[in-house]
Amino acid sequence: MLSYQHIYHAGNPADVQKHALLASALQYLVGKDKPLTYIETHAGRGLYDLGSDEALKTGEAAGGISVLERRLPADHPYRQRLNAVRGRWGEMAYPGSPLVAALSLRDMDNIHLAELHPQEHVALTGAMADFPAHIYKRDGFDLALALTPPTPRRGLLLCDPSYEVKEDYQNIPKHFAAIARKWNVGILMLWYPILTSGAHREMLDRLEQTHPDHLRHEVRFPPVRPGHRMIGSGMFVVNPPWGLTEAAADLSKLFKAP
Repeated sequence: MLSYQHIYHAGNPADVQKHALLASALQYLVGKDKPLTYIETHAGRGLYDLGSDEALKTGEAAGGISVLERRLPADHPYRQRLNAVRGRWGEMAYPGSPLVAALSLRDMDNIHLAELHPQEHVALTGAMADFPAHIYKRDGFDLALALTPPTPRRGLLLCDPSYEVKEDYQNIPKHFAAIARKWNVGILMLWYPILTSGAHREMLDRLEQTHPDHLRHEVRFPPVRPGHRMIGSGMFVVNPPWGLTEAAADLSKLFKAP
C-alpha cells in the first residue's frame, strides 16, 4: 500500500489534465474575497525533479508536460504555476498538486495535506516549508472526514489515489458520499485512470448516481510506454465551480490538437 512514488510518473499527460483543472478551479475560488479550505487526501511529495533518474527511467513527462504545456495559453493559471516553480527551484522542477494549490491560494486560506508514505511525507514537508500548510501522516479519507465541514466552509478537496489497492474502486464512492454529506458545499475533485481493463467504470457509475451535480471530464492519450494499461484519465468533480465546464472543454481541445 505504501510502494507508490509519483516521481516515476510526474508530468505525464494525466498530470497535465489534473493540474490544469485544479488550477482553473482554484483561480475561480480566489477571485472572491472570501477565505477557503483546501484538502488533499494523497498529496505525494509536492515537488518533483524531471531530470532525476526515477523520472528519466520512465520518461513519461516527454509525452505529457513537455508537449502539452506549449499548447496552453500563456495566461493559463496552470502555466503560471509552472513558471513560478521553475523560477524558484530550477528549469527541471515540476509541481505536484500541493504546490499548484499553495501557489494559487492566499494567506487567508487553509491547506491540509495527507501523505502516508514515509519518504514522500518527508519530501512533502520540505517542499512545503515556506507555505502555511498543515501536513499529516495519516490516511487521507480519515483526515477528510475528520476535517469536514472545515473552517472556512468554502473550499475544495482533491483526491488522487494511486489505485494500487484494488479496493479503492469500491471504497471511493462510499468515501465521497460520506464527505459530501458532511460538506455539502465543498467542491470534491477525484482523479482516476482510464484503463484497458475498464476497472474504473463501476466506480464512475456509482459516483454519478450519488452526485447528480457533477462534471465528468475525460481525455485519451497513447500509452506512455509499451504495455502500459492506462489509455486516458478522468476528473470527476462534485459541485463544479462556475467556468470549470468551459475550462475542461478547452483542455479537451488541447489534448486533441495535432
